[in-house]
Amino acid sequence: MLNVAIQMDPIEGVNIDGDTTFFLAMEAQARGHRLWVYDFRTLALEDGDLFCRARPVTLRPVVGDHVSFGDEVRLDLGRDVDVILMRQDPPFDMAYVTATYLLETVHPRTLVVNDPAEVRSAPEKLFATRFAGVQPPTLISADPVALVDFHERHGDVVLKPLHGAAGSGVVRLKAGDPNLEALIEIHAAASRDPLVIQKFIPAVSKGDKRIILIEGEPVGAINRVPAEGQVRSNLRVGGTAAPVDLTDRDREICAIIGPELKARGLMFVGIDVIGDYLTEINVTSPTGAVQLKQFTGIDAAAVLWDAIEAKRIPSA
Repeated sequence: MLNVAIQMDPIEGVNIDGDTTFFLAMEAQARGHRLWVYDFRTLALEDGDLFCRARPVTLRPVVGDHVSFGDEVRLDLGRDVDVILMRQDPPFDMAYVTATYLLETVHPRTLVVNDPAEVRSAPEKLFATRFAGVQPPTLISADPVALVDFHERHGDVVLKPLHGAAGSGVVRLKAGDPNLEALIEIHAAASRDPLVIQKFIPAVSKGDKRIILIEGEPVGAINRVPAEGQVRSNLRVGGTAAPVDLTDRDREICAIIGPELKARGLMFVGIDVIGDYLTEINVTSPTGAVQLKQFTGIDAAAVLWDAIEAKRIPSA
């Protein structure tokens, strides 16, 4: 039996029919592991020891009655816990980054999934640029001159915030669209972060494939199809999930990036592939495991917990 602490958004508010964190937690509970949940804002580092305020939970697959809480405790994350799942949703801001620094003080004595230092070092849209030959033409910059030049050279493009998530702020700009400079100004008024501009991939109309990798190996995929006339396929903004098979190109991309993911301790990763191109490597709180099980029967939660137990329980 393992003691497992889950750093996540409030569990009482999740949609259990589609939430990957709840799905992972249910598998851990089914294996007899003890579970606590906590908010990253309760993390406290005192004289080198990391604590949080956590609540033990018992979970049920019952909509509206899916969790019961025990009494809140002060949990020593370096001594009382075997595994921490770092699963709070972005934004990937300084609060998120600080949480990775704090969790780094207990990892790997306590196994943090994913490795917090590597989560910090792998911003999802930036990390993908490390791998040659897998992305569409892409520029990351806050410089209006560079962004406008890219648009003029490539015509039909997609513009998105560097640290955005779930499709937030993603817009398509066709060749000659006069709105780019205004969009850059609006973004700059709210953030000092760069923007990402990519050549538009027409294949997005057929879907944005989410491939789940565990320990660098592809487990399976779902397709996220945008609503009619839309460019964003994220499930949170109106995309719909559908079954899909891995292609030879998908497997080629996974073979290129997989060894690096495993070497970095990025155990549970979701990558986004449109047509023949990798667009993002999601390492913070990847989703899609529930839909993968529904469509294919492939249980990514079981595969992940097998891998975790192999690291934490020598006989597993």
